[in-house]
Amino acid sequence: MKPTINRFDPSKEYFFEEGCYILEMSNSADDAALSIARARLEPGCITRLHTLAEQVERYVILDGEGQVEVGDTLAETVAIGDVVIIPPGSPQRIRNIGESDLIFLALCTPRFRREDYRDVDPEPRG
Repeated sequence: MKPTINRFDPSKEYFFEEGCYILEMSNSADDAALSIARARLEPGCITRLHTLAEQVERYVILDGEGQVEVGDTLAETVAIGDVVIIPPGSPQRIRNIGESDLIFLALCTPRFRREDYRDVDPEPRG
């Protein structure tokens, strides 16, 4: 591994099948221990129920207010500064219950890989 600076570039944000906008800030085989993405969920929207096969995922809430479900736990309200820790294989989703975009960092260890994402939502894709 060599020292690297990944520049923030909002133009690289894309819509992911999970139901939110993603901006990959750091996700490389050269740094396979961790990935960092900024997620953005519009008001009233909810992500699809999904799991990550290998990764521990952490949500760090940067802006807005949401309601998160992880595993068999009841939905919990989250707001700026809260950290949600999601074990590998746990069904998860988050809903934006605020008036503005819900923005959070998604940190995965090891790094996020598309092939580890599993949609387990019983609702058909809209």
